[in-house]
Amino acid sequence: MRVYLDHNATTPPREEVVDAMERVLRETWGNPSSTHAEGAAARAAVDRAREQVASLVGCAPRDLLFTAGATEANNTALLGVLSGTPGHILSSAVEHPSVEAALDALESRGWEVTRAPVDPDGRVGAETAIDALREDTALVSLIWANNETGVLQPVDEIAEAARERGILFHTDATQRVGKLPIDLSHTPADLLSLSAHKLNGPKGTGALVVRQGLAFEPLLRGGPQEGGRRGGTENVAGIVGLGEACALAARELPERARRTGALRDRLWEGISQKIAGVRWNAASDAVLPNTLNVGFEGVAGEMLLQALDLEGISASAGAACASGSIEASPVLVAMGRSPAEARGTLRFSVGHGVDESQIDHVLALLPDLVERARVAGDV
Repeated sequence: MRVYLDHNATTPPREEVVDAMERVLRETWGNPSSTHAEGAAARAAVDRAREQVASLVGCAPRDLLFTAGATEANNTALLGVLSGTPGHILSSAVEHPSVEAALDALESRGWEVTRAPVDPDGRVGAETAIDALREDTALVSLIWANNETGVLQPVDEIAEAARERGILFHTDATQRVGKLPIDLSHTPADLLSLSAHKLNGPKGTGALVVRQGLAFEPLLRGGPQEGGRRGGTENVAGIVGLGEACALAARELPERARRTGALRDRLWEGISQKIAGVRWNAASDAVLPNTLNVGFEGVAGEMLLQALDLEGISASAGAACASGSIEASPVLVAMGRSPAEARGTLRFSVGHGVDESQIDHVLALLPDLVERARVAGDV
């Protein structure tokens, strides 16, 4: 038996999503830009999916354009909007690499970036962020839910302050979409990024919400698709899969949040009761219901991760291998964890298909694996 606890990395596609995509591949394979019947059928499928995605996040369908994923959406939002005279950008110290890389590119073009710090629970202080806004601030880009810790940022409050000052606001909502409600009719965000494979949809498909009237330079040119905002023939099957995943989320969201929260809490209670020297790296009252980021004192996270994998349990480490060395998570370091503490961290994220018996199976194995990893580290 394998237990998959890495749903923040990617999620298994729902059967309903696969079925919808298969129907498109078999029956609705026309080019949406074509004017004949096959093209019209494909265009109708894309339009229906656009309505499904827009309904989940509370925006107008016309404000949504499809992309190849959140990385493209994030890059389009930052590099497309900020194409004029360099000024100031406010972001945070815990952004996803696709946002951080785009910010680096903008800095190389003369933009000044302020990365707001986070507290030990991983939260940006709203007042601190608002105080960092300047007369030349052109954009605020703030992750809504962190991919490693699940910590939720005060997006509503900071977005409102930006709107009052005439500053554009972008949020990478990739991890929040499909897990907690979003309603852009109340949250004054100008741009929002999301990805299908984080909510039981297909990889290679995402979307960017762009408020009507907001001009930007397309990242991909070459055709009239997406209203001239993103060239290239649409991935109709992927778009339909994203739409179906969003429709499922819209119907199931309250129960989904309750269910994953209960599983996450069951896992944390077992870990905290059975294993000494552990720490939940998050503000538990402001975190995604499915995400648990745990620091294990005296443990090499990569070693524990491998031991879990051998036992059929998939999770994620708080470190990454780069150039042959183990690099501590910048997110955890920004939260004040030492490099050693960051390297001793695992992320468990639950989702569709996980049940109580699987959580109990993990808890039956984890204490012994942690103890063995601690002994191995002392050798």
